[in-house]
Amino acid sequence: MATRAEGTATPQIPTRRSKITPERAQEFYDAVLDQLRRLGYDAVTMEGVASQACCSKSTLYRQWKTKPQLVAAALRAGRCTKFSAADTGTLAGDLVAAARNAASQALPDAALMQALGHAVRQDGELQGALREALIEPELTSLDVMVERAVARGEIAADHPALPYLAAQLFGVMRSRPFLEGREADADYLVGFVESVLIPGLGLTTEDQAT
Repeated sequence: MATRAEGTATPQIPTRRSKITPERAQEFYDAVLDQLRRLGYDAVTMEGVASQACCSKSTLYRQWKTKPQLVAAALRAGRCTKFSAADTGTLAGDLVAAARNAASQALPDAALMQALGHAVRQDGELQGALREALIEPELTSLDVMVERAVARGEIAADHPALPYLAAQLFGVMRSRPFLEGREADADYLVGFVESVLIPGLGLTTEDQAT
């Protein structure tokens, strides 16, 4: 009688993992971000996301394992840049254009920051994803604006006000809702840029490209 040789391993059938297209993954991410803004982080569940995205809960767990991992992926996928929309030819003009564009996105970003506020402090992965999605692209864009201005000879690279540029822009966007109960709309942000930032950089509104 033939017998199996000792030590011969039983062939293993590889586990098949379903593939998700980028378009389908974006639908999951959109559902996550929508629920974050509407419900807050604690109320978001894998079950709720699966229901809204019309998929099985197991599909989400198979791809992202945990809610924090899914939320972090959604934040990274949803990253967008407010401050790089225009290259007007002058730093003053770029800052005004950036302020207008930032105002159009201020409400959803503010809602997202508020929804994640407590959770981000407790979860390093979420904190990193939020910074990657909403903060780092803006810092990079502002750096590009300044580098262009320095190359054009508009402003010195070591101007003492430049290190505070990002803090002022982010700060005014975040502070108005708390101080006045109103969003930082386009008029408010442009007024801030023209009345505070541009003079602080030693420029004038006349330096804007027409």
